[in-house]
Amino acid sequence: MMRMLLSLITCLAVEVDVADDAQLRKALAEARPGTTIRIAPGRYAGGGFVRELRGEPNAPILIRGADPKRPPVIQGGTFGLQLSRVAHVELRDLIVAGASDNGINIDDGGELETPSHHVVLRNLTIRDIGPEGNHDGVKLSGLADFRVEGCTLERWGANGSGIDMVGCRRGEVVDSTFRHGDEVGSSGVQMKGGTRDVAVRRCRFEHAGQRAVNLGGSTGLPFFRPKPEGFEGKDLLVEDCTFVGSASPVAFVGVDGATVRRNTLYRPRYWAFRILQENRSPGFVLSRGGKFVDNLIVYRSDELRTAVNVGSGAAPETFTLAGNAWYALDDPAHSRPKLPVPEAGGVYGVEPHFVDAAKGDLRLDPKLPDPRASRRPAE
Repeated sequence: MMRMLLSLITCLAVEVDVADDAQLRKALAEARPGTTIRIAPGRYAGGGFVRELRGEPNAPILIRGADPKRPPVIQGGTFGLQLSRVAHVELRDLIVAGASDNGINIDDGGELETPSHHVVLRNLTIRDIGPEGNHDGVKLSGLADFRVEGCTLERWGANGSGIDMVGCRRGEVVDSTFRHGDEVGSSGVQMKGGTRDVAVRRCRFEHAGQRAVNLGGSTGLPFFRPKPEGFEGKDLLVEDCTFVGSASPVAFVGVDGATVRRNTLYRPRYWAFRILQENRSPGFVLSRGGKFVDNLIVYRSDELRTAVNVGSGAAPETFTLAGNAWYALDDPAHSRPKLPVPEAGGVYGVEPHFVDAAKGDLRLDPKLPDPRASRRPAE
């Protein structure tokens, strides 16, 4: 019976071609499980709002550019596109630009116990959002089982984030690029408000805000999803990413367990990472249980204030540092940083050989050894 039902859903799949704003609004309003909306190249007005857009596990709703080489541009509006209480939806091959609040907003409609779920954002470009204030390229509030893949986010609000998550769970951001500036913009990716079990993998952060990745944050108690559980973020992962600039590429902020591993951090402006406690509400854990391991940190000693910035109220003694390679470009002989806890197997002053750092290619030359290969035993 189940197989027959799935076959029936597949047979009901329909493709809808749209070429103007009215057609797009109509297609979104009428979309059903299995619908593919193909948007022709051109410009479309931002500000679209859709509620209860719900596909099925084997029949998602796909909203995509008809020609990936000439993606349609959703321009302006308070939100480029807002989706509320949605499930099994994919957005693909679109550009969202010039929204005054958030580029794409996906939320649970205020029903905190029942998140939107199974959403995919793939091959999107989101740019020039805000520009002032706390405005995000992508705002995710109450979203579960999601994936952001192959997206490019550029120039979000001066106090906002490329991707801001509040109360999200079981998601990943992969193979995406974030570009902004070192001194403006809160973060490239922020995971706060009870966010848990989220991974950031193989992404590139080019001057992506003051904190390129903010593991945790500071959230008002009414905005936690589904409710405050004593942490801003929990069980978070950042791996195999490349960071260029930012005041601090990574910050652990009110987090209960997070791992940062196998990343390259190139010329951070002030700190390699931070351990902070910004939410001081009763019952919240001290920022704890972070792991910073097997990373390559290349810096200038005349730029870096200190390797790790520890704020009051955090628990740095619960953190693990191991197997990281540190190299001061301007003073290799003094590459061993002062750290808040002893590091096991650290490597100091071994020059990394990038393919072409001057042109931004921070891949290690495959013909030469990775500095992390010369790890020392714990001291």
